[in-house]
Amino acid sequence: MGRLSGKAVLITGAGKGIGREAALLFAREGASIAIADVDAEAGDGTRELIEGQGGKALFVQTDITRPEDVQATIVKVIAKFGKIDVLYNNAGGSSPKDSTVVDTSIDEFWRVINVDLFGTWLCCRFAIPEIMKSGGGCVVNTVSNVALMGIAKMSAYTTAKGGIASLTRAMAVDFAPTIRVNAIAPSVTLTDRLRKRLENDPSVQKMAAAHLVGLAEPIDIAHAALYLASDESRMITGHILRVDSGITIV
Repeated sequence: MGRLSGKAVLITGAGKGIGREAALLFAREGASIAIADVDAEAGDGTRELIEGQGGKALFVQTDITRPEDVQATIVKVIAKFGKIDVLYNNAGGSSPKDSTVVDTSIDEFWRVINVDLFGTWLCCRFAIPEIMKSGGGCVVNTVSNVALMGIAKMSAYTTAKGGIASLTRAMAVDFAPTIRVNAIAPSVTLTDRLRKRLENDPSVQKMAAAHLVGLAEPIDIAHAALYLASDESRMITGHILRVDSGITIV
């Protein structure tokens, strides 16, 4: 009996990296997985992997910054699985174009806010009513260590992730006891994209070197998300779970 048996889970940004690892892990634990990703090839690839291991999956190409896209995705998930029990807002990410409030372009600021903060807000807006109809469940958001500590030259990303942390606490109060809302705060995680940045970005290299027990792999974040999505965490809400190798305490 899997830890998510009978659950229908929507994961954004599940085409690659942490989202793909979570989708595969959740499927192995018995969940039906809806994959929302803007990258059609990557998203459909995750669907094929889940179905190849005997799981149930749906891929919907989704731009989470567009309300009509998110709403249409929710409709398709309900049509396929009949409900949503868990929303995992994984999509987002930092950019080398980010910098101080003086140097970051206004276009870059709004791009990050739209993808990370507004995208998370939109997915919650349209998925939460369906989770309530299913009798309750949970939302797992993604913040970052940058929401919990000062990081140089990441003003847009820090703003977006700090907003998600506050939104997590607000929604935990708004929707208790029917829906639990928590967030994960990863630090540098060895996705393909981050491996490239580690090779070329001295600031990321410096931060990576300060981690106490090494750098996380995507599966480490996926395991944390699984815990927050499962009934094992039934008494936890409004919490930011740090999966950061101790970087926020040094």
